[in-house]
Amino acid sequence: MGSDKAALIHPDGRSLARRGYDLLGEAGCDIVFVSLRKDQDLPPGFEDADAPAIVRDPEDACGGPLAGMIAAMSLHPDADWLVIACDLPRLDAETLRHLVSSRLPNDPFLAYRSEFDGLPEPLCAFYASGALKVLEESVAEGGLCPRKVLIRRDCRLLEPLKPRALDNANTPEDWRNSITP
Repeated sequence: MGSDKAALIHPDGRSLARRGYDLLGEAGCDIVFVSLRKDQDLPPGFEDADAPAIVRDPEDACGGPLAGMIAAMSLHPDADWLVIACDLPRLDAETLRHLVSSRLPNDPFLAYRSEFDGLPEPLCAFYASGALKVLEESVAEGGLCPRKVLIRRDCRLLEPLKPRALDNANTPEDWRNSITP
């Protein structure tokens, strides 16, 4: 992308990081963590918020989203987790509430099915307590892809509630396409 995606300003005026933070709160999360790389500053937009709970990747982290997920889950290993990426500019609270309300008691993982390839969307997903152990085992085995963790585990998939709600913005072209109707 050429810049920190979390700092991109959404058409609603919030940074993508702040927007994701707010959406998790609207979806009913008791505590919302902002996951940052060890060298990353808190993106703009949190000036009016109480100090957000920040978790940083450790120095020896595996890298990528799994590093942040493991760091956060290590703080509360018995908690259930609703995990989202910051680069989902079309994500909405209704989609998150639907994910949470669709969970069955025995679901270790719950995710939406990608509109593009039918695979799990790991960065808009529910991870039940105990997920930390599964993620740590994956990293120990050399697996750094959260999508592969969900594919290999008992992840129930939901059909997307709204078209394009899970479009992510990884390139400038993706960003332009994701913020236009």
